[in-house]
Amino acid sequence: MSEMTDRGASPFIDGFALKDVKLANGVTLRVATGGEGSPLLMLHGHPQNHLAWRKVAPQLAKKYQVILPDLRGYGDSDKPASDEQHLTYAKRSMADDISLLIDALGLDHVAFVGHDRGARVGHRLALDHPEKVTCCTFVDIAPTATMYAKTDKAFATRYFWWFFLIQPHPLPETMIGQDPAFFLRKHIDGQLKTPGATSEAVFNDYLRCYQQPEMIHAVCEDYRAAATIDLEHDAQDSEKRIACPLQLLWGEKGTVGQLYDVVSTWQDKAVDVQGAALPCGHSPQEEIPEVFLAQLQGFLDSVL
Repeated sequence: MSEMTDRGASPFIDGFALKDVKLANGVTLRVATGGEGSPLLMLHGHPQNHLAWRKVAPQLAKKYQVILPDLRGYGDSDKPASDEQHLTYAKRSMADDISLLIDALGLDHVAFVGHDRGARVGHRLALDHPEKVTCCTFVDIAPTATMYAKTDKAFATRYFWWFFLIQPHPLPETMIGQDPAFFLRKHIDGQLKTPGATSEAVFNDYLRCYQQPEMIHAVCEDYRAAATIDLEHDAQDSEKRIACPLQLLWGEKGTVGQLYDVVSTWQDKAVDVQGAALPCGHSPQEEIPEVFLAQLQGFLDSVL
């Protein structure tokens, strides 16, 4: 049984209201919602929260019911205790949250957009709950299993946190916890290639959440799961394909765009794939929102 608690208007996204939604599995997600129309659910990545969509959500809300959750472990959503197998932060568990959220909001299905970790959750959502997803847009990722399988010096150097955060507790938690603001700023500045894309006020909100020991641990568990149980689930489902239309968008100045032929990495993961490089780094919705909106709206218009 789901429960909803209103948390007032969003201080960062005009026209959006905040609510806490307690899901049938007991996890509570912070969700920002705005607009009316066909439902469009958008999931942020690491190290952000739902504010990653602040520059594009109001425009999209003119046409869609826009739903912006904080992932479990992130933002103001619950940060449940983990387990030795990291199942609590497996993408399957996180995708189950989103499936239950769709139910709690009284919806049958959504168009899905995911960035970074949110897109990895979307990959699992599309495999485990295909009836809930009409189309998917994944932003700046190649498949997790592919990226680990093709690891080389360039990738390990650029994406060092994929190997740092998975170290056993409490090593990364302790090191990040000594100066979370330094780690967060270095991470965002390294990933985004457009100066000023993250305002100080938004950075401070990211930091408000990121400096919590519970979130630091949850982030590490998210990455530990990606290097262990998520790979097991991917191997078990190696023959499954994303059935709905899939759009891929990535930054041509970022690691994913420079190290991978992004579309080809997804061609054996989905039946209908298209994609485009954008003139930015890792976070196009924050760096070049108008260009991102044009690409996303064109895709949505073609499939919905």
